[in-house]
Amino acid sequence: MSSTAIVPSSKDSSLLRHVPQLTARARALLTAMNLHYAGVAVLVVLDLYLIAHLIFVGQALKARNADALDQQGVVLKSAEVAAKPLRGLDTKLVDSTKDADAFYAKRLPYAFSQVLTELGVLYKREGVRWSRAQYPEVPVLAGADALTEVHIDASVSGDYRPIMQFINSIERDKMFFVINGIQLSGQQTGQVNLRIRLTTYLRQPTVEEMTAELPGSDANKPVADTGSAKSAAPRGGKR
Repeated sequence: MSSTAIVPSSKDSSLLRHVPQLTARARALLTAMNLHYAGVAVLVVLDLYLIAHLIFVGQALKARNADALDQQGVVLKSAEVAAKPLRGLDTKLVDSTKDADAFYAKRLPYAFSQVLTELGVLYKREGVRWSRAQYPEVPVLAGADALTEVHIDASVSGDYRPIMQFINSIERDKMFFVINGIQLSGQQTGQVNLRIRLTTYLRQPTVEEMTAELPGSDANKPVADTGSAKSAAPRGGKR
């Protein structure tokens, strides 16, 4: 058996000669002080990273807070606008009740005879003829504030101008009338024939009005309507 010896080259032998020097230099760098400096450097880098991260998060939170404040401002403004009509609602209700009571007392009749009388005054004053009138009634409210809706369907004839004045008088009358429809039914020798439909309401009489309508009272006088075959008494009495 023969053995072969490996002879290192000149480059390898040179590198091997420098190994002890490199090892010594590495040991010198790995001293406690150098390790301390390295640790401090790592901590500084970590701190810088955390500070940058906190700055970024703070800016994001600030932007979100601004958006949240803007949204809350919009919600608050909307709530103020929605609540504005409700301010002073108790006072408005009292005023509305007074206005409604005044309207009932001044413009709504409590007896059917008042409706006939008022219509009679209007068509006689304007010089038109009122005929074939019908007065169906429909209760619409019950109780203390009971209301009865009166539908009036009648024929009106006369010259064109007096009829227009009569219609205008109904619209402007102190008694509440609603004109539901007007239909031309014919015309002969300058006269116009119309079919007119009206609506009014009968309310409950007050104590004073009921007292005034008692038998023997000066206010309780019969009212005749030449244009209608129907007579009337105050609400609650016989017709």
